[in-house]
Amino acid sequence: MKNATRRALWLGIVALLGLSWSMAAVAAEPRVELLWPGGAPGAKGEAEGDKPTLTIYLPPQDKATGAAVVICPGGGYGALAMDHEGHQIGQWLNSFGVAGFIVKYRHRNSGAGYGHPAPIQDAQRAIRTVRSRAKEWDVDPNRIGILGFSAGGHLASSAATHFNESFYDARDAIDRVSCRPDFAVLVYPVISFMEPFTHVGSRKNLLGAEPDASLVEKMSNEKQVTPQTPPTFLIHTWEDRGVPAENSISFYLALRKASVPAEMHIFLKGPHGFGLGQKLDGASTWPTLCEKWMQESGFLKKQAQE
Repeated sequence: MKNATRRALWLGIVALLGLSWSMAAVAAEPRVELLWPGGAPGAKGEAEGDKPTLTIYLPPQDKATGAAVVICPGGGYGALAMDHEGHQIGQWLNSFGVAGFIVKYRHRNSGAGYGHPAPIQDAQRAIRTVRSRAKEWDVDPNRIGILGFSAGGHLASSAATHFNESFYDARDAIDRVSCRPDFAVLVYPVISFMEPFTHVGSRKNLLGAEPDASLVEKMSNEKQVTPQTPPTFLIHTWEDRGVPAENSISFYLALRKASVPAEMHIFLKGPHGFGLGQKLDGASTWPTLCEKWMQESGFLKKQAQE
């Protein structure tokens, strides 16, 4: 009888623990919100891909630094690598107290199909949304960065260089908030749409098969850097053949010419699209280097307690 009682008690404890762990897992799930509750500008349909979203990863309150990063997954403007260039990045940022906001932006193969300017519209709206709701999410509105991989890196660099240009008409109070990121992190980014270093697939998906030369130059972001471009951290590898390192190098040189603080790391080994690079010897250090750069640049400094 005693054994039966003990077994029942033990099973009850296990059930309670299982329930608490389950509740914790549910609580840790990120929230997803529509970027444009009333419909995105230029929306072509009502399918899921016609409705860009923001996936919200907030760090524990006792760990939060007040910094935030809008995340742009890559995918050649024809898909989105939402796991290793999205959700994993939000979790990594949370690990050192930074809020992460993944933009599920429109692209060539989403919904009814989208090219320029839909992706930059979504990126600008995402930055404005985070800044306008900074108090709600315990974020410092002056420490909101943008991070992008591959074509998402092109989108992030577009947000960092075209913030003085609005690509859509303001619809509400959110759209009247600044869309300038306070810093940028670009990981094996597409930067230039000019030959010979462009990623042709990304350019075609964004601008079309035969884009106007002036638009190609406008969206070649190494040509759009000014002293107002935010501080930038760049990562690439020598081995990258999909998007050559010259993309990062050209952007870094433009930043340097404009006297914009920047740090760049070009690792020897690593294919295109490695995300956090956990399986790579050299490039696996980039997340640690990035966190250090953010710390040294003052972006992780906690807000003073009031």
